[in-house]
Amino acid sequence: MNVRKAKHGWIFTLVFTLISIAYVFPIALVVINSFKKKAYISKKPFAIPTDKMFVGIENYIKGIQRTGFIDAFFTSLFITVLSVGVIILCTSMCAWYISRVKNRFTTALYFLCLFSMIVPFQMVMFTLSKLADMLHLGNPLGIVVVYGIVIVYLGFGAGLSVFMFCGFVKSIPLEIEEAAMIDGCTPLQTFFGIVMPIMKPTCITVAILQTMWIWNDYLLPYLVLDMTKYKTVPIAVQYLKGGYGSVDMGAMMGVLVLAIIPIIVFYLACQKYIIEGVVAGAVKG
Repeated sequence: MNVRKAKHGWIFTLVFTLISIAYVFPIALVVINSFKKKAYISKKPFAIPTDKMFVGIENYIKGIQRTGFIDAFFTSLFITVLSVGVIILCTSMCAWYISRVKNRFTTALYFLCLFSMIVPFQMVMFTLSKLADMLHLGNPLGIVVVYGIVIVYLGFGAGLSVFMFCGFVKSIPLEIEEAAMIDGCTPLQTFFGIVMPIMKPTCITVAILQTMWIWNDYLLPYLVLDMTKYKTVPIAVQYLKGGYGSVDMGAMMGVLVLAIIPIIVFYLACQKYIIEGVVAGAVKG
């Protein structure tokens, strides 16, 4: 039996190692090619840069200058941070209300959140684009921020977040909240002082999932934002395309590396919480 388990363990290790390599290899390929001259990226995409191929950080400088990367970076950062914060705050409170108040309204609200997870974005994108134009939601840094693209992201991200938070709230003993209320805490004090700290693993898991989605999203900002004023990083990358479909691959690889770094750093810093949060959110109530 032990020999069989050891054999199966080696098989699983090998399989997962190959899967890990398959995921990491494209990222490594982008990093390697970001230091090559443009001609060698197409001719020798898998080769390690030699002195003949190596261009240093020239591709990065060119990409930043041609795309307006700095402005796009801060626009993406502003939208991502604010959107994720609003999603976590609103959906965690909604999930707590749904889990603790049992009536037809909360049941219907929960199923509506689940239903929103299966509605394809393509079904509503034209209506959304028209509505955004009517409400002038194209300025993410102005007065309309409270009902702009951040609120749109809240609507599309609420389904999965509410589902995960509901699963976790059901695992929190009700006696803890009752003790806080007996001590004189209001519902808001109970939530922010007792429930929210306990939900930290799920909050971080939701933050990781939503950040990866919002930071890399191309279609929704393209439909909602005013491209003459504001561009996110995925949209800025597209400005490296020239006439007749030509692309400066060197500059594009450099910009892609710069776009990938923040999300990888954030994920590595929070990855230890993601499994804990997902498992906690899978508790059956």
